[in-house]
Amino acid sequence: MKKIVLAYSGGLDTSIILKWLQKNYKSEVIAYTSNIGQDLNKKKIIQNAKRLGVKKIIIEDLKNIFVKDYVFPMIRAHAVYEGVYLLGTSIARPLIAKRQIEIAKKFKAFAVSHGATGKGNDQVRFELGYSFFGKKIKVIAPWREWKLQSRSDLIKYAKKYRIPIPKDKKGAPPFSVDDNLFHVSTEGKVLENPRNAAPEFIFQKTISPEKAKNKAVKIKIGFKNSDPVSINGKKYKPEFLLEKLNKIGGENGVGRVDLVENRFIGIKSRGVYETPGGTLLYFAHRAIESVTLDKATMHAKERIMPLYAELVYNGYWFSKKRLNLQKIIDKKRNQVNGEVVLKIYKGNITILSRRSKNNAYSLKKVSFEENKTFKKSKIEKFIKFHSKQLHKQ
Repeated sequence: MKKIVLAYSGGLDTSIILKWLQKNYKSEVIAYTSNIGQDLNKKKIIQNAKRLGVKKIIIEDLKNIFVKDYVFPMIRAHAVYEGVYLLGTSIARPLIAKRQIEIAKKFKAFAVSHGATGKGNDQVRFELGYSFFGKKIKVIAPWREWKLQSRSDLIKYAKKYRIPIPKDKKGAPPFSVDDNLFHVSTEGKVLENPRNAAPEFIFQKTISPEKAKNKAVKIKIGFKNSDPVSINGKKYKPEFLLEKLNKIGGENGVGRVDLVENRFIGIKSRGVYETPGGTLLYFAHRAIESVTLDKATMHAKERIMPLYAELVYNGYWFSKKRLNLQKIIDKKRNQVNGEVVLKIYKGNITILSRRSKNNAYSLKKVSFEENKTFKKSKIEKFIKFHSKQLHKQ
């Protein structure tokens, strides 16, 4: 039989897609799951896939690769989309797409498929990844092909073929949720109307700041070559370091974002994001760079960040443009070494200390107590020069 590799989560949408592919393409479906730190029930995935007649089920642990090769480069870039979104969903898709194509080639599948909706960004991210690694492999996007038009249609289809329908905490069909080791995003249902406040029960990685501990927590994050390597002096592998920071940030109400964003395809959408560990890393990394990098390098990074973030958001992770920007970002990463101490209290993050041997910060130059080496005449010339530039521009 012809083969299709499906990005399979084991949930409602991809189970419906799996059945639809079997019926409409008369093909064997290989169910592929990347474990990148989501709430993953391996037994349930296998059980659901086998119930639908799948013979080949592949579940891969990619957590460490995901954090080391995808999340950390993005942290080094301080990539934030539209001011607040730390790109947790965006950064996960390129890795999954790459592995799907590699598996499709290994098993000589004629096509790959995904569960992204016809109105969303993920369809673009998946398919740009597919195109980059496997131009000759067919892409099947069920949401753009089938006649099912709504969530209600999907529920009816699931009932028809006896596909289990999960319930949320209120006993209704679930929100649209994407989660991985870096973040959780929640969309749909009451969130579609931006007038509605996000109900507390949707949050998975964080508790509300109001319910967080009444005592501040201090943590020390160590950096080497611009990547985080330790917490409170103890070294961790990338995946475990992020897990630890997620726990610390989450139980202290850190990392919640409620955003109406501009999707790549031109639609505005509302999403609620939780990125506790990533938010701590973002603050800490900016702090360590402030004492290790020169002004020109830091400002160059600031200028290219919005472009970098938009490339990631739009699915251009493997593009030459993103890779070239990464080279600029990483040019002096060998100087970014040291430790940052953060205080966390009810959703707030305060930087307490920055320590580094590669110090770009000169206490001698900045001190109010030392003025012998400070030449006032140079400053006067500096101001006069810029006064002239002010009138020219």
